[in-house]
Amino acid sequence: MTEPDRSTSRPGRLDVGVVGAGRVGAALGSALRSVGHVVVGASGISSESLERIDTLLPGVPALEVLEVVARADLVLLTVPDDALASLVAGLAEVGAWRAGQIVVHTSGRYGTDVLAPARAAGVIPLAIHPAMTFTGTSLDLSRMVGCSFAVTGPAPVLPIGQALVVEVGGEPVLVAESDRPLYHAALAHGANHLVVLVAQAAQALGAAGIDDPGRVLAPLLTAALDGALRSGEQAIRTMTGPVVRGDTGTVQDHLRTLTMFGVQAGSLDAVETYRVLARSAARRALAAGMLRPDAAGALLDVLVAPAPPGAADTDEDDRS
Repeated sequence: MTEPDRSTSRPGRLDVGVVGAGRVGAALGSALRSVGHVVVGASGISSESLERIDTLLPGVPALEVLEVVARADLVLLTVPDDALASLVAGLAEVGAWRAGQIVVHTSGRYGTDVLAPARAAGVIPLAIHPAMTFTGTSLDLSRMVGCSFAVTGPAPVLPIGQALVVEVGGEPVLVAESDRPLYHAALAHGANHLVVLVAQAAQALGAAGIDDPGRVLAPLLTAALDGALRSGEQAIRTMTGPVVRGDTGTVQDHLRTLTMFGVQAGSLDAVETYRVLARSAARRALAAGMLRPDAAGALLDVLVAPAPPGAADTDEDDRS
């Protein structure tokens, strides 16, 4: 079996084990290796995971989970959220954890409570979540530089988590255990739903005869995103368009047009998304003093979701 190369390791370096060599695990393992830590093993089941081990962690043996944990001073648990709790508990049941071992998971959803079975064995628990999308390629290594990493853990060990983040070029941000669910929901809402919005807009532009929707959208979306990020909670003040102008007629036209497009495309998700987000924009614009109450009221009236077929019917026939 291939043994890790320690020829370039420095004093104080850790033996790192990667449990779950997906996009995140392989990239983080590679980043830690690049700063002198020794990756002693990685687990992966799929052919894609095994290929990532070969590509991003050349020379690192692909091992069973138990052997990865047994070899490591620092265990990276980079598995799907829904698998994390059972994995930690299962390893505790077979006595895999040992006192003094650093155990880090990368789930945004959880803090360190999910590591309770391992903590009972005396491990050092940390939750470190990089706020970025991973590709599973070497591109991720440069993208980690300057990226924010949410660090959660018991106060005495937080400096360990912060130091690990700084080593790979990231910016540690402390997030309390109780705040992890809201933190993760905010990231997912912003990043994932932004992708949905872009996909809907690109599809509609394509139907409007635009050959390269991405090229048309890029300057507009880039400027909008940049302005919103700079303004934070006051991002609504950077918004332009018919909602903040109180242009009810244009909004009504958008709803009609998107409904027709949805019928033709076989999906009404774009008009539903438009309606929900326009209502939110109108309320925020009203709260910010950008819309008069009467203009906001008129907008909200036209943005009410249509009643389902038959919803307006009475029960008279049933009572006859």
